[in-house]
Amino acid sequence: MSGRKGTTLIDAPNERIQKVLAQAGYASRRELEEWIVAGRVSVNGEPSFLGQKIGPGDRVKVNGKPVNLKFVAEQKKRGAQVLMYHKPEGEIVSKDDPEGRPSVFDRLPALQRGRWIAIGRLDFNTSGLLLFTDDGELANRMMHPRYEIERVYAVRLLGELTEEQKQQLSEGIVLEDGPARFSELSDEGGEGANHWYRVTLSEGRNREVRRMFESIGLTVSRLMRVRYGVVELPSRLKRGMYEEMTPEQVALLTGKPAPKRQQRPEDRRPRQGPRSTRPHPKPAAPRKQDAAGVVVTEVAAAGAPAGNAPAAAKEPRKATGLHRRRARGPRRAKPAAAAEEA
Repeated sequence: MSGRKGTTLIDAPNERIQKVLAQAGYASRRELEEWIVAGRVSVNGEPSFLGQKIGPGDRVKVNGKPVNLKFVAEQKKRGAQVLMYHKPEGEIVSKDDPEGRPSVFDRLPALQRGRWIAIGRLDFNTSGLLLFTDDGELANRMMHPRYEIERVYAVRLLGELTEEQKQQLSEGIVLEDGPARFSELSDEGGEGANHWYRVTLSEGRNREVRRMFESIGLTVSRLMRVRYGVVELPSRLKRGMYEEMTPEQVALLTGKPAPKRQQRPEDRRPRQGPRSTRPHPKPAAPRKQDAAGVVVTEVAAAGAPAGNAPAAAKEPRKATGLHRRRARGPRRAKPAAAAEEA
């Protein structure tokens, strides 16, 4: 059913609005609840409220723009999509950053419908496993504290834990936002001043692992997430690469059987392994000028002919066995355009 021009009506009757939007992949349910309270969601021209039920004939807008929710039932049939991403240090898990730092979202493949939702977060200087999905309900279930989904980290410390400190971290310490404890803590060895440990948490508060070690006087020099729930970081997935999970793997997360469908020609192709992401755009090099204000390139500054004189052509290589072109494997995508600052 359709409404006015530019508006698509909802195909999921008598559902709470935050649940419908989450299933459509607009955000996790917890994020959507914040949007509703902030007045960013409207139904039939009126501000929405938490728990509001919507059905066919209702017109929903987010930030003043009509949203297409007609494919919600279609998404339920095909199931959720989930990506495993090996996040390197130096990326932020956010789409809007006032400082303009590189974002993990810049490097993900585009979705035809909905958007990628990060399941949990990792700090700017933390690396490791990061999951993304287009299903807000799944994201909410895997992040909500009541489900106690385990997160496992490899931690490198400047120093070594004493038995007393291990007991403190296992029994629980008090942070500024409440008590925290490791459900598991194991010594993984190390050399020199650095020592590795493997720790397990059942929640995901901001910088929780780092703050726990800081509270007992130790500094974390490297932090890497190696498991989230039942999903472990595969050794084949190198930094900056992603891999889509199979329907059978996703079924382990959702608790639902993998959707059965007729095999299409593209399904008969070999399954793709880890794929390289798009590199972040590099800042342009500063341009130098001489006393007259003329731009001087690196080549000209080194003594090459100035002006518009063409550079000497390179001597073509001979088509010998050593110079034959080899078949190319997976390649990185084109650099993403720099995102506008919010």
